[in-house]
Amino acid sequence: MTDIQPIQFAGEDKSNQVRAQILAQEPYAIRTFTPSQCVISHSAGSYHYTPEGRKLADFTSGVLVANLGHNPVSWWNRVVKYLGLGALKDGGQYANCVPLTAYNAITEVESQSNERLIANLQAAPGGSRINQIMWSASGSEAVQKALWAAMKRTPGKDMIIATRGGFHGKKGLAGAITGSEADKERDERVRFISFPKEECDDIETRRQPIDLSRYQQELDTLWNEHGDRLCCVVTEPYLGGGGSYHPQKEYLQLLQSFCREHDLLFILDEIQSNFGRTGPMYAFSHYEVEPDIVLLGKGLGNGVPVSAAVGRRDVFESLGYGEASDTWSANPLSSAAVLATLDEFESTDALAQGLHLAGIIEAGLVRLKETEVISKVRGEGCVWGIECADLNGHSGAEVANQVIEKCYQGQDGALAIHLLGALAGKVLRISPPLTMCPEECQSYLDRLFEVCQDVATS
Repeated sequence: MTDIQPIQFAGEDKSNQVRAQILAQEPYAIRTFTPSQCVISHSAGSYHYTPEGRKLADFTSGVLVANLGHNPVSWWNRVVKYLGLGALKDGGQYANCVPLTAYNAITEVESQSNERLIANLQAAPGGSRINQIMWSASGSEAVQKALWAAMKRTPGKDMIIATRGGFHGKKGLAGAITGSEADKERDERVRFISFPKEECDDIETRRQPIDLSRYQQELDTLWNEHGDRLCCVVTEPYLGGGGSYHPQKEYLQLLQSFCREHDLLFILDEIQSNFGRTGPMYAFSHYEVEPDIVLLGKGLGNGVPVSAAVGRRDVFESLGYGEASDTWSANPLSSAAVLATLDEFESTDALAQGLHLAGIIEAGLVRLKETEVISKVRGEGCVWGIECADLNGHSGAEVANQVIEKCYQGQDGALAIHLLGALAGKVLRISPPLTMCPEECQSYLDRLFEVCQDVATS
């Protein structure tokens, strides 16, 4: 058995106690490694607070979830309204509160969330094919359900094309289309094609024209070999877990054209990138494509677990009664959270705030290259990846861990930043809430520059 010791920091007695207790109570396998292992007492806006009272800027948005920030009052008020949490009856019960579970039943709040989300999607450039919602509780469940529907659409057509290096989940078919054919034994129905990582490994290379002939050839080869069984192509707008690679839009348009030519379904996994994360409400608008199925999650509920496969009615109706059901799909709490999140985006300037913040983030991250700690910068909107260089005898992965720890500690009263463990070994994700104060964001980017300077000379 591996001897894993709890992470400890001087001056954090309460946090250290919690870290040790959690390690004894839970297998470490349920969380990914992060050098800081931040213990959070409470959160507000763009900030986390430790039990010791330390304040950290959240440059993760709770892994791309809290696009509107943590615990916004107006959002919570809307959730409470949709749940019907009003006057108390005798006996201490709420008079008109919807149940928190409504399995195999229907609530009005679910119907409202369907109507509002479909209307919002159809109003977005590229959303014209979407007219039905298949709810779920986690991202991998949404992926699974979409693939089930795609594989049942036409009898005998059960093979899936996925892009290498993507992350769609760890369960079932979602796990089977994650990574590449080299990672582990694969479902024989899955085939992979290349993602243009070399052509978008930095924001400068991404601005260059892309030669699509290689990718067209791969697609044609798969069609010639398996055309009688292929049912869909699934990819992400950008490779998030794979290291934050954001392709030229022509690549996604090529995949869509291939699907249209051969009557395959084009499935876009936007679980990380929806609700303003890449700039517009949905990444498919940014990339100028019209998917047959879009997978939504994370920012969809701004912290409440909810996801969905949204797309064509004729495709989803290939599944019969019960084939896509589960305990938590379309539960009233999730439906209320979706409605509250839509309200906030439709009645505030959250998208404009995110776009303004994007320019500040880009400039601040490009500046980090001056320290030689960061070699590549990739991203768009409010989701970025900075690749750490091999430096001073340390690997990029070791450098990334140093940056995370120094950002977390904020020694001598310096500003502190919460970062997650590195992606693909040495890439740090920078993804604050869209609503973070621009001046405060700049201050924390300046602090990140100081940290990189310190790592460069240590």
